Amino acid sequence: QVHLVESGGGLVQPGGSLRLSCAASGSIFSIKAMGWYRQAPGKQRELVATVTGGNTNYADSVKGRFTISRDNAKMTVDLQMNSLKPEDTAVYYCNAEVRPFRTYNYYDYWGQGTQVTVSS
Repeated sequence: QVHLVESGGGLVQPGGSLRLSCAASGSIFSIKAMGWYRQAPGKQRELVATVTGGNTNYADSVKGRFTISRDNAKMTVDLQMNSLKPEDTAVYYCNAEVRPFRTYNYYDYWGQGTQVTVSS
């Protein structure tokens, strides 16, 4: 079993900051990519940011405002969100591409999601 647990969501005013954290645990041999996705009401889930090795990738809408970071030893990935806008309101999901023990393939795992609401 592999588990991803997110924390750090909440309500923030426009222009404010929040930091999301995600910790992976369980039967994990290795993790390739880790990242954050979000889903707003009535919209499809979309990529926010990913990190693979030393490479990061951001959605255009968050570039310059969000920063993703990863701790391989702790199997965690964080998302620092600054200059938040109302349009950033969504449920944010942690994602990891994991190779479990006793397997040779990588599989996608998701956290349960954490709500981020940007409103005055």
